Amino acid sequence: MSTDCGRNKNAAKEVVETAKLSCEAVFFWKNYMSENKIVTLAEDTPLILDGGAALSKFKTAYTTYGTLNEKKNNAILVCHALTGDQFVASDHPITKKSGWWSMVVGPNKSIDTNKFFVICPNVIGGCMGSTGPKEINPESKKEFATDFPVVTIADMVRAQKLLIDYLKIEKIFCVTGGSMGGMLVLEWLSKFPEMVHSAIPIATATNHSAQNIALNELARQSIMADPNWQSGNYYHTDKKPLKGLSVARMAAHISYLSKEALQSKFGRNLQDKNSLDYSFDADFQIESYLRHQGFTFVDRFDANSYLYITRAMDYFDISSTHNGSLVEAFKNTKSKILCVSFTSDWLYPTSENKKIVKVFNSLGLNVSFIEIETDGGHDSFLLEEPKFFEAIKGFVNSTYENL
Repeated sequence: MSTDCGRNKNAAKEVVETAKLSCEAVFFWKNYMSENKIVTLAEDTPLILDGGAALSKFKTAYTTYGTLNEKKNNAILVCHALTGDQFVASDHPITKKSGWWSMVVGPNKSIDTNKFFVICPNVIGGCMGSTGPKEINPESKKEFATDFPVVTIADMVRAQKLLIDYLKIEKIFCVTGGSMGGMLVLEWLSKFPEMVHSAIPIATATNHSAQNIALNELARQSIMADPNWQSGNYYHTDKKPLKGLSVARMAAHISYLSKEALQSKFGRNLQDKNSLDYSFDADFQIESYLRHQGFTFVDRFDANSYLYITRAMDYFDISSTHNGSLVEAFKNTKSKILCVSFTSDWLYPTSENKKIVKVFNSLGLNVSFIEIETDGGHDSFLLEEPKFFEAIKGFVNSTYENL
């Protein structure tokens, strides 16, 4: 069966990025989603960022899955985490691996694309097509690099709101996401409560602890200490800060796993050897694993984007713009909400998620909470957790039935 890979070059505002995909891959995608798109937003009025800069005619890359119904009441906005992107349920164009939430989003899955219209945008500041440090600055005609303005979680949500407006969706059926994605969900509930019918914040917090900030600063310093970072101006050189970015990823990856999971999977097992080498090579399996995680990460992520997005997460404090009150921050929220945490998550522990639930309860909202018992750590929302899948499916289906 053949597929037309041609695209209308005059398509207004959107560029369908399928050039690097084979016809066969495009045909596969068409059965489940609309291909990756890039839309130009804020063409008439610039987006004013929290830091004071104005961002005009910026690009947002996004994917969609399923079909928007006539009432436009079946849209689910999925918000990705720090190192995620818009390829939530389709093969990644660089790594060729399955989408980061392909176990959750798709036909007959927890978020059923036979029923729902799923939208997943790459955040501004990202590196998979949305305007960020690696994209071209229209003024200088060169990459923004570190001339790109610092963005916040609130800025990312304002940009997402412009995308939703562009899609002519007045109210989102559900907004969901884990980790940083959960922060975006909370910001949606606070900033645009009238546009959110329901929400599922997962493994998240209303702000970063000192420990969270410290871990992100360790990652940023590892990147900036790499001589190849070159103050962020490495795009047109043959030297990239790959070592620094790799170490940043290694450090972060430790925080995504639990002590129990690391011990169970690796322990003190040696890597392809029967005795110690008495060198600084990877003697232990855990060393080899972390080095592999760092090595493969640099192929798909930009070092400057890592700096910008971790900074946005550290700046996030949803009560800071509401007189230090979380109740004030969510006072206009009317959404039905499911909060999810995982027992072994020490990065965004259950106590942080329960704090969110208590605020919602104090406001009389229809809020549910589930703590999933697992040793998977913070990354559990990306792993195969049947009880988690059941909770998501039950919530979205029951909520949709009662629209």
